[in-house]
Formats: sequence, structure tokens, C-alpha cells
Amino acid sequence: MPYYPEAKTPEEALKIYKNQTITAAKYRIKWKDIFDAKQFYTAVHEWLDEYGWTDHENKTEHYETLYFEKVGVMGDKELWVRWRLWKFPDGVENSYYKYHIDLDFHYLYLIPTEVMHEGKKFKKNIYKGEVEVWISSYVQFDYAGVWSKHPVLKYFNKIFPKRIFRKDLYDEKKKELYRESYILQNYIKHWFKLKRFLPHEEVKPFHPSYAFPTYQTKS
Repeated sequence: MPYYPEAKTPEEALKIYKNQTITAAKYRIKWKDIFDAKQFYTAVHEWLDEYGWTDHENKTEHYETLYFEKVGVMGDKELWVRWRLWKFPDGVENSYYKYHIDLDFHYLYLIPTEVMHEGKKFKKNIYKGEVEVWISSYVQFDYAGVWSKHPVLKYFNKIFPKRIFRKDLYDEKKKELYRESYILQNYIKHWFKLKRFLPHEEVKPFHPSYAFPTYQTKS
């Protein structure tokens, strides 16, 4: 969720968020097997950079807003990682629309391991465990608060998005972000060698997969 400096409480910030955003997509992807955690991080990071996503504060590639690591009694790791990104539609700066995408990674039972694949041994950054990724994207309108803070326009701020700007918001901006969000889903599934429904939607060059499904590996 974006940061609203005018909000005095989390509840007030949530209210502003609900009044000024339209959800485009929301889904999760789960993988449980052997994979290179660092290469997965790099692959997703490069995709986001390729599509022009940036962080909220410095307009750079520092997406991470949370990193939490916990080591279990058996030496296994649990990680929570949160990325928050935004960009302007079509890469053109404007004072009304913004796209946002939120990624939350949850790694469970990560145990260092090694694997033989196509005659090569992989060991560095290789883990056996589980990762679940929650991804949600949304269109934010009046992100600069020009309408909501205006003495007159603030009364029309709820009507215009649903009526006057409906075609632009719902038929164009929302659909565009929805499509891009599911290209990302397809990309991650491709990396994990999971079943996909959009085989034609690929990013080129595709980042090599370092996921090793047990049924495809040889010990």
C-alpha cells in the first residue's frame, strides 16, 4: 500500500487507499522442491527492471521494504521478503495515474543442499524447501492528491473515476496492468517449470531457470 503522509492513522490511510485505487490482479504462486534462491531473486528483479518498475522512494531498483529471517532448531531457514514498486502508465509521467505492484515472498524450511542436473553439480545457493509468492497490482488515481485536496474538486473525486474517467481507468489502464501482471505470473511459473496458460507470453531474453524439480534431477 502506498504511503499517505496526510493520514494520521493506519485506518485513515487504508480508507484513502480504498477510495483511490482499483485492483487489477491478485494471485499467488507456490513451489516446493529444489531451487537456487539467489537466481530466483535475480530473475524476478531483472523482469521488473525490464518492464520499468521502480521503488517508491528513490526511483531506483531498491524494491525491498522488508527482510525477515528466522533460523529453526533444525537449521532450516524461514524468510519473509517484501517488494513495493510503481511506475507511470506507458512510462509517461502524469499527475493523475500510477501503477503499483506488490510482491510478498515467503520461504519455508530452506535447507542447503546440492543437486546433479545434466551432468553438472550445483551447490552454491541451492536449497530444498518451499517458496510462496503473493502478487497484487492496482491502479492508483489522484496519487498526488490534487483533486482530493482541492476545495471544489474534492467533491467530484469519487464521481469522476466511476463515470467520466471510467473508460480510461477500467477499460484501458486496469486491463493493461492486468495483462502485465499475468505476464509476470507466466514468467515466474516458467522459471519454476510449472504448468502455464500463456506459453506465447515470454520475456526475451528469458533468464535461465535454476529450479530443479525432483523428477528431472539425478543424484
